[in-house]
Amino acid sequence: MSEARSIRAGAAALALALLAAACTTTTEGPVGGSRDVPTASDQTDADRRARVRLELATAYYARGQINTALDEVKLALAAKPDLPEALNLRGLIYAQMGEEALAEESYRRALQLRPRDGDTMHNYGWLLCQQRRWADADAQFRTALALPQYANGARTMLAQGVCHARAGQWEAAEAALVRSYEADPTNPVAAVNLAEVLYRREQYERARFYIRRVNARTDLVNAQTLWLAARIEHKLGNAGGAQVIGRELQLRFPQSNEALAYERGQFND
Repeated sequence: MSEARSIRAGAAALALALLAAACTTTTEGPVGGSRDVPTASDQTDADRRARVRLELATAYYARGQINTALDEVKLALAAKPDLPEALNLRGLIYAQMGEEALAEESYRRALQLRPRDGDTMHNYGWLLCQQRRWADADAQFRTALALPQYANGARTMLAQGVCHARAGQWEAAEAALVRSYEADPTNPVAAVNLAEVLYRREQYERARFYIRRVNARTDLVNAQTLWLAARIEHKLGNAGGAQVIGRELQLRFPQSNEALAYERGQFND
């Protein structure tokens, strides 16, 4: 199983998690000045137009209507060019379109306007990871995690761990994923990716613990999680356990590549 395939579930879930970051607002007061509580009376007409357009863009993005979302975010930025949340969302949209240079430009501009926005750092780090710019990606994740008020640490540690795994940095991947799992034990994506990394590091008993927690829930089981569990049992010398899981894999996901690999006995591929 290739590195890209081994972290497929993590990458898919991260794509969904990134949407929440686009809608997150971080408020910073002026440097060296007083900060008041913003109210509706402080908003200009341009502010209100921009916010409405941004809400529409976010909704369209959530529904997968990417081109419409981009149109709306452009209108938001036409009304208020210095709106960091709109720039962050524009970065997500361009990244999904494969326009990596435009996505990076959007993230950089957002961070110029709001240098301590951990959510934009997270999204920018994930873009860099997809470009295989491992050190630059890790720098963004680390900076976000170092922010005292950053509330999405579990998500960023998950992205960091997945990125380390893509780079083949298994020890660092384990450390980040353990921290992510400890911060949010209910996240099955962290558990699956941690189990995969532990499998790669030949820590089969620990890998078994995490993948069993996922496969114990019928709503979370898929071909990948069952195949990983079967491979772990095979490595532990539990042929009977591997067979039971393999039969479940064949029964529930007969057309999957994982079921085919089981039929061929490709446990070590």
